[in-house]
Amino acid sequence: MSEFPATDPIQRASQLAQALRVELRKAVIGQDPVIDDVLTALIAGGHVLLEGVPGLGKTLLVRALARCFGGEFARIQFTPDLMPSDVTGHAVYDLHTEQFKLRKGPLFTNLLLADEINRAPAKTQAALLEAMQERQVTLEGEALPIGQPFMVLATQNPIEQEGTYPLPEAELDRFMLKVRMDYPEAQQELDMVREVTRSSRADMLDVQPLRTVLQAEDVLLLQQIASELALDEQVLDYAVRLARTTRSWPGLTIGAGPRASIAL
Repeated sequence: MSEFPATDPIQRASQLAQALRVELRKAVIGQDPVIDDVLTALIAGGHVLLEGVPGLGKTLLVRALARCFGGEFARIQFTPDLMPSDVTGHAVYDLHTEQFKLRKGPLFTNLLLADEINRAPAKTQAALLEAMQERQVTLEGEALPIGQPFMVLATQNPIEQEGTYPLPEAELDRFMLKVRMDYPEAQQELDMVREVTRSSRADMLDVQPLRTVLQAEDVLLLQQIASELALDEQVLDYAVRLARTTRSWPGLTIGAGPRASIAL
């Protein structure tokens, strides 16, 4: 269990979230709004698409989150030759038993880093669709559940970068947040350069010193408490009206669907 005593559940949840934020800020300098957005999606049970030019720390942020999280972590480096079965898993023939066995892919984890997701073609990107929406993967006709919590953090370079594929609309729709990571402020970049050049790994910030502050059951607790918080009907109505307005807004080809209303 976590290091925090079980007192008032809401107070404990607040302590957990704050401790996680403090730890992430030790490794990811100058990206506080991005950290808060990622934590918001984690607590809300959603997935995040991180976009930014190379070298801003997108992968570092996910590695830091994995370091602070005591659950299972997997990373998939998306490339043009990556196959869907490399993501979900596949059936292999066992010579000893003379039967096929299901070999689960890296998708079966708690925290999944889909690195440079737009470098793989659409058929490979689509391998994530069922898992992101239904928290299960169908292999050889058998529906296999994915352990909870489950969160996909995908990174992508801007589409104008060479060798990238646009994400299908159906996949974009399954991300709760698309977070753009921009260059840090001058003072923050100075602090970052000073920190990196002092470290033993002279090319990047090290996530090893970060503490593990929460386990898988703690994330489920945070999500449960967030879902039980009182929600004013006017806020609910406002969220739905915002999403519905996009469907008839001039200049938008496709507005936000009910999934967006729920996410908001």
